[in-house]
Amino acid sequence: MSIEFEIYDETIQRTIAFRKAQMEDVALVHKWMNEEHVHPFWQLNLPFDRFEKHFQKAVADTHQTLYLGLIDGEVMSYWEAYWVKGDVIENAYTPKAYDQGIHLLIGEKDYLCSGFALPLLRAMVRFQFQHEATTKVVAEPDIRNDKMIHIFKKCGFAPIAPIQLPDKEAQLMFCEREAFESRWNDEYRKADF
Repeated sequence: MSIEFEIYDETIQRTIAFRKAQMEDVALVHKWMNEEHVHPFWQLNLPFDRFEKHFQKAVADTHQTLYLGLIDGEVMSYWEAYWVKGDVIENAYTPKAYDQGIHLLIGEKDYLCSGFALPLLRAMVRFQFQHEATTKVVAEPDIRNDKMIHIFKKCGFAPIAPIQLPDKEAQLMFCEREAFESRWNDEYRKADF
């Protein structure tokens, strides 16, 4: 499986990488969707056959790309990078053509509460901003998920408004390229932990 993006993060002294998720990853992602820290927010703790159909549809969906996140080569997180245009979120604000959005989860429990969420998110947003026409990355975490909202804020996402989506009440958040780059312009700058 080829790596799509890789960066060494000085704050954790680890290499973060992302590779595209494929159908052979379905069992691992299904396992993560059933974890206690994941299913209340993702609501995808389905029987395997139903989840497999959902995942197959998601992998084939051309308006998003699914990734697995790795730290020092170990697969430990799941990501959905999507184009806002064509997504349900496009009705929540007036998006530009190349706005991107992000969904994520840390699946492996060993990586929870260990300071990895911010470096991972920062790496993915940097990856998304490699698309030159993208000037904004959007997040819509579950409004109850205080931990993730806090991490998004630390990364440079600004809370915009609570919004109602078909499957949840969410906090709409924007990360503008200019604000992100001014905050993280030095690759090795220590984050304000």
